[in-house]
Amino acid sequence: MTEPLFRSDAYIAEASATVAAHTAEGGIVLDRSVFYPTGGGQPGDSGYITWHGNSMQIATTVKGSDAAIVLVPAAPQALPPVGSAIEQRIDWPRRHRLMRMHTALHLLSVVIPLPVSGGAVGDTRSRLDFDMPHPPENPDLLEARLNQMIDDDLLVSETWITDEELAANPCLVKTMSAPPPRGADRVRLVQIGSGLNMVDLQPCGGTHVARTGEIGRLRLGKIEKKGRQTRRVYLHLDE
Repeated sequence: MTEPLFRSDAYIAEASATVAAHTAEGGIVLDRSVFYPTGGGQPGDSGYITWHGNSMQIATTVKGSDAAIVLVPAAPQALPPVGSAIEQRIDWPRRHRLMRMHTALHLLSVVIPLPVSGGAVGDTRSRLDFDMPHPPENPDLLEARLNQMIDDDLLVSETWITDEELAANPCLVKTMSAPPPRGADRVRLVQIGSGLNMVDLQPCGGTHVARTGEIGRLRLGKIEKKGRQTRRVYLHLDE
């Protein structure tokens, strides 16, 4: 089991750790990780690790068995031995863009209040697939509402509920294709805004910015028909 340091603070870019295991595929499992593993539409982190004068580029990060987080080397090379003390550092500019975009997609689900059937977080362009039989009448208005919530600089925070509380409030789940994990007796909710200014509350395991003002300007992109009931809406970061 890997301690997910990004869960307590998404702004941690580097940390020390110990190599806990190697995988059969040549991955590295640490006892604690600042690297976010691919999941919930958000790509895994890249970066590098160093140990005893050696360094290794990390191409991506994935989930392993038993709550392990697996770092995938960018090229074949000798792995740091199990038990080694290492230093880890993520590609922070890339992670921060992904954090901005992930929070922006939550805002997109606010201005288009329809069920979400899929999505993907990118560092400059992201998308959500909506159960949307007809295209929106005024995309410019949607874009204006998105950027207004950014200008409002809303607080982004988290809270936790039990599996039973989530089961009693199924409307919290917006993304039908990626239901929140159950069985750990608690589910993380990401909240945007607070009090009367709360605009969104939904289960999410990804990394987010601390305030919406950090996102920067958004541009609504192409809206594609992907089926009789589905439309794909693209979102771009222009900064």
